[in-house]
Amino acid sequence: MADDRILLNGMRFHARHGVSVEERAEAQPFRVDLEVDLDLRRPGVSDRLEDTVNYSDMFRTVREVMEGEPRHLLEALAEQIASRVLSGFPAEAVRVRVTKLRPPIKGAALEGTAVEVYRRRNS
Repeated sequence: MADDRILLNGMRFHARHGVSVEERAEAQPFRVDLEVDLDLRRPGVSDRLEDTVNYSDMFRTVREVMEGEPRHLLEALAEQIASRVLSGFPAEAVRVRVTKLRPPIKGAALEGTAVEVYRRRNS
């Protein structure tokens, strides 16, 4: 596996994910961080977009999941993003962190709740 990575950090979305009716009633802020493991030697030498992954395409894939069908769990969102990245891009592995920036935890002083998954391509 390559030690190379493409990172898309701090992607922001407003979406209606959550278990309770209240969480789904109004869009809430989410942050997604994505690390994609793939061999970057070829684009590093060629300096050609055709030899790497277009970051805009990867962002659109994440946005489609985050702004798509509401999910109850952050785990489901992270799993779907990981699956779509592995199936749609030449990634060897992917790490996805989904953070709900305003979780409905009464009286809690925290910056958010998050789930992180790491998935490898099946060889």
